Amino acid sequence: MTPSCTHVVIIPSYNTGAVLLQRTVLAAAVSWSPVWVVIDGSTDGSDAALDDQAGIRVLRRARNGGKGAAIRSALDEAAAQGFTHALTMDADGQHPADHIGRFMAASVAAPGALVLGVPQFGADAPALRVKGRRISNWWANLETLWMGIDDSLFGFRVYPVGPLRIALAASTGMRGFDFEPEAAVRLVWMGVVPLNLPAPVLYPAAVDGGVSHFQYGRDNVLLTWMHVRLMVGMLLRLPVLIRRRAAAVPRAAPRP
Repeated sequence: MTPSCTHVVIIPSYNTGAVLLQRTVLAAAVSWSPVWVVIDGSTDGSDAALDDQAGIRVLRRARNGGKGAAIRSALDEAAAQGFTHALTMDADGQHPADHIGRFMAASVAAPGALVLGVPQFGADAPALRVKGRRISNWWANLETLWMGIDDSLFGFRVYPVGPLRIALAASTGMRGFDFEPEAAVRLVWMGVVPLNLPAPVLYPAAVDGGVSHFQYGRDNVLLTWMHVRLMVGMLLRLPVLIRRRAAAVPRAAPRP
């Protein structure tokens, strides 16, 4: 497979477990090259087997900084190497590696867009996750005046590197589980058009190595504070957003 010089896959990982991490990364490498794995201060040794894998680069952070912080480190390196777009996916086996090519093709066809994955849930999806995300999705759409974010939390998506780095620099958040929704909102504020594509999502069982670092109390407080900040930002940008929203609505053709 010829490595892309514009689009890179970034997989942040923190104590994902060696078996699941290796399975996820190798599946991604079958679909795309290059693949970068960001080991965000892991202590479980899960990254040891990745160093000798062709087409895979391992970036290591000394301390755990959160998902957004790990992705930011990789984005800085990607920009320095001339990459223009990055597909992010989780290391825990939830995201479909066999859909990487389809998402990258959509990004190549519309390089100015934010390609958002829209999760297609199966029977294994926890009901609390499925129902709870509707709240975040509603707030994200309010904050952007319903300009096209079908799902604010799904981390399988393709970002334009330049605008995302600007958004990260402008925010005091976006370091943990608040990364995905705030990134989507801020990019839409910047005029980046969202492009939504369906993608299946899996929830590996614990016996298969499934792991989640999401803590409902702590991280829901984080997300709530994030939406408070974004609502303030939306109100400050409201005139611009209203004009942009009005321009995006198709006008009826005048009657003869």
